[in-house]
Amino acid sequence: MKQALIKLHISVFLAGFTGILGVLIQLNEMTLVWYRIMITVVSLSVLFFLTNKSTRIPKKQAVHYFLIGTLIALHWVAFYGSIKLSNVSIGLVCFSATGLFTALLEPILVTKKLQWVELGLGLLSLLGIYLIFHFDERYQTGIVVGIISAFLAALFSVLNKKQVADAEPTVMMLYELTGGLVILTLLMPVYAYFFPETSIIPTVSDLGWLLVLSWLCTIVAMQLMLDSLKKVSAFTQNLSLNLEPVYAIIMAFIFFDENKYLSASFYYGVGLIILSVVLQMVRMLAKHSFKMKQ
Repeated sequence: MKQALIKLHISVFLAGFTGILGVLIQLNEMTLVWYRIMITVVSLSVLFFLTNKSTRIPKKQAVHYFLIGTLIALHWVAFYGSIKLSNVSIGLVCFSATGLFTALLEPILVTKKLQWVELGLGLLSLLGIYLIFHFDERYQTGIVVGIISAFLAALFSVLNKKQVADAEPTVMMLYELTGGLVILTLLMPVYAYFFPETSIIPTVSDLGWLLVLSWLCTIVAMQLMLDSLKKVSAFTQNLSLNLEPVYAIIMAFIFFDENKYLSASFYYGVGLIILSVVLQMVRMLAKHSFKMKQ
């Protein structure tokens, strides 16, 4: 369990860079995510070829992974859309609603009994988001898109929890992101019609950041996260991901001086979100310690 938590929090720390990279990469959210997934899928395919590793899985299982991958891709598009409509700090704080959505979805999709404590902790995070939303009208559109992103993240995490024992994480990742690449490729013309972009070709700088995003923040981070899901619940995973805004906000303050544009209500909201994470971690570790003593 301790190893699973360590892997989980390393993956969360790596995920904290994604918001920063979303600002550094000048492409719009759809194009950015398409390149991110394409580079990741090609890299994984080359890796499997060089290691002569089999990626064969049953067709039904492959279909499940493809469908989950579409949710991952759409979540990333909404996530980067939220950042570009507001800023890194706001976009990542909205991601904290994932804990609440997971607490509601897990009992429905995994036939797990509703955990009122988890629901309460998720609501605590949501209260933090409300404080930011209510008092800072400049970012309301970005917040709405960010909450949509959080719902999609909760949905694919719960579904991943059901499938994680059926295949090795990297194989699972390859099939899921291939599904995401297919759906985004189909949606790109429609998206480009409504949200035209001057260029879809990344600059040299964009390409460098895309490689960091794909290799470090996608392949390595998702590998660690999927490994951790074998031991921890989807709710614990998603509530732990609420630390992602903390890491990203610190980096945004350092690199982009975003603290100049945030009101006091932002800090009150972040304080509630951090409190929810700490309480869940203490609760989980105490529960595990009690089981070990029995």
